[in-house]
Amino acid sequence: MSQFIFEGYDFNDETGVASFSYRYDDGRRFEEVIQYTPPSEPYNHDVLDRALELAFLVIGTSYVKTFPVRDIVIEGYTIDQKKADFLNKVYGEGLSQYAFENQLKREDLPWFEATNEEFAEALPYNGEGRLVLQSGGKDSLLVASILQAKDLAFTPWYLSSGEHHPGVLDQLGFPLVTARRQIDRPALTYAANEGGRNGHVPITYIVQSLALIQAILLGKNQVYVSIAHEGEEPHAMIDDLPVTHQWSKTWGAEQLFQEYVTTYISPDLMIGSPLRHLTELRVSELFIEYAWNRYGQSFSSCNRANYEQGADNSELHWCGECPKCANSYLLFAPFLDPGMLKALFAGQDLFSKPMLQETFKGLLGVDGVMKPFECVGEIDELRYAYGLAQAKGGYETVSFDVPVVSFDYKQTYPAQTWAQLL
Repeated sequence: MSQFIFEGYDFNDETGVASFSYRYDDGRRFEEVIQYTPPSEPYNHDVLDRALELAFLVIGTSYVKTFPVRDIVIEGYTIDQKKADFLNKVYGEGLSQYAFENQLKREDLPWFEATNEEFAEALPYNGEGRLVLQSGGKDSLLVASILQAKDLAFTPWYLSSGEHHPGVLDQLGFPLVTARRQIDRPALTYAANEGGRNGHVPITYIVQSLALIQAILLGKNQVYVSIAHEGEEPHAMIDDLPVTHQWSKTWGAEQLFQEYVTTYISPDLMIGSPLRHLTELRVSELFIEYAWNRYGQSFSSCNRANYEQGADNSELHWCGECPKCANSYLLFAPFLDPGMLKALFAGQDLFSKPMLQETFKGLLGVDGVMKPFECVGEIDELRYAYGLAQAKGGYETVSFDVPVVSFDYKQTYPAQTWAQLL
């Protein structure tokens, strides 16, 4: 096979099903389906079509990764240079971890060429209201809690991979809206059995594109994601390509996504993070202030225990063994009573857990251990958090020396002004 072909997309008003189809030139096909609640009110069909196109373009990362090819064909329409540049970022930086783990170079990844100098101008849109993405983790629950504290109405939205959603999301004070993403697992499994590759994709871009569709179906004009200052530290380099776990969570990626929406969909649609200007450590402190009393015993940021495809995550848990658990422990330790924090992890002090020592070395930048490929804090920020926790007392120590650093965890970073709540 030498070409990956974007076949087309569709939305069915009666069923609420969005479908996205792809194939290789040897006939191998993939179809992804997203089940939305069938729309009960009129919506802007033209703007929805533009959002469907964006989802169609970014979801392709989930399938072209099986047998990476350089040559890309988009059937039925052309793209201009700016859109090609956008897609080359998504399929380059967005697939950097995948490339690193599969020993690929930038030239092995898909490349989009402009096929037209003109493009259809963005459309006006008259929606109103907030759609707020929810996961059951600290960041999204903090955003919901701040909105509640300010008496600002919103619609919480959860994208599932199965029949369940975290029960904590039923406590938000507004009815939860859900959609179900059904990736083409049979085709992916068949490809894997034939030697196909696997790896991380820019999932945040995929989720955001599907959230835009939901917002338009509901007539909303603002989409809130919950991402602090993160993802900026590369884990490694492939020539001049920085390798990051979640490029699509970076500030640059947020700006790029909003620019695409403004240019190709509608300047009246906004998407961004109210937490973008904050450090991860500050977010943890604010979570304790705004959300701990209500959600402290029912939230989780642990992917392994809760967010595998199709898992029953009605009740959220912490595995106490993964990088996300270790990262969360570091971020909460300076601000929580040690007994309360240990209670989340079955009474364990994760700092002294033998199986996590290499993980903590990666998080704290010690002995050359690579930072884990997870959404975690920056090294200096986590070193500072560890120092605060040890000064606070009540915690054991890791098995190695941690450099002492200065870090202003209340510093602020650039963000979209419209989205800021604090």
